[in-house]
Amino acid sequence: MRRPVPGTAAGLAVGVLADLLLADPRSHHPVAGFGTAAAALERRLWQDSRPAGAVFWLVLVGGTVAGGTAADRATRGRPALRTALTAAATWAVLGGTSLGQAADRMHEALAAGDLAAARAVLPSLAGRDPSTLDEAGLVRATVESVAENTSDAAVAPLFWGAVAGLPGLLGYRAVNTLDAMVGYRSARYARFGWAAARADDVANWVPARLTAALTVAVAPLAGGSAAGAWRTWRRDGAAHPSPNAGRCEAALAGALGIRLGGRNVYGGRVEDRPPLGDGPAPARADVVRAVRLSRWVWVLAGALAVAATSRPADAARPSSRT
Repeated sequence: MRRPVPGTAAGLAVGVLADLLLADPRSHHPVAGFGTAAAALERRLWQDSRPAGAVFWLVLVGGTVAGGTAADRATRGRPALRTALTAAATWAVLGGTSLGQAADRMHEALAAGDLAAARAVLPSLAGRDPSTLDEAGLVRATVESVAENTSDAAVAPLFWGAVAGLPGLLGYRAVNTLDAMVGYRSARYARFGWAAARADDVANWVPARLTAALTVAVAPLAGGSAAGAWRTWRRDGAAHPSPNAGRCEAALAGALGIRLGGRNVYGGRVEDRPPLGDGPAPARADVVRAVRLSRWVWVLAGALAVAATSRPADAARPSSRT
């Protein structure tokens, strides 16, 4: 981790508070603008090949990181400006509160017995086909999405913001957005999306395991079991087809004493995933419990990111005295 730079910690703290209080920006969201630009570039560059996908990825992620680096350099020695830009970037790239709100909407629709409305909510949470899912399937999809996306939407950007400041915040969100757009294993993106999918796996390797560790730490605060979270994470986390999502889902399943995994349908593709956890399948009330646990996890991640970037610069230097 680089030496703390004045203004970064304050910016991260303000950005976290903005997400807690305001959720995502309601209009002109920078990530949506990035997605529009990426879609336009894809139309020009798409070929059924890995090299074409790698060029696509490099142009977009490289450009985003370059912009973040330029902003980083422009704010050195200007703590107030760095605070403002870091706060705006943090707010833009965080999605923890919006994730919880989407899960809450799912819970409300299911509680009202409105299966059609619940199915309409699912695309904002997960990529699986909602058309044939009953309440049990929608609940499981929601809980699994909350577990996985606690890392993707909140812990990972905070981690990269603490490690690399503005370039880390913006670069991570670019990587994760491109994975969501072209990283699916469909016929169109099997080759073109390969670079985006692999880069996202690398970028999320540490944050996913940090998310699992934080789940263990905060499980009692959400009425869960730290021992269950630790045991299930260590035993079942690697069984998931994703090198990262399984760690988050297993830890949450163990914390809440439920069982995740099973058959998922993504368009015409079917995945049968192994069970994670020993308990019963998640019930509607577990959506609320998962959201509560998720919030504790990412708020603690925010506190750690602020703490890591607020150490006095002199403390990061070894003493020159003998």
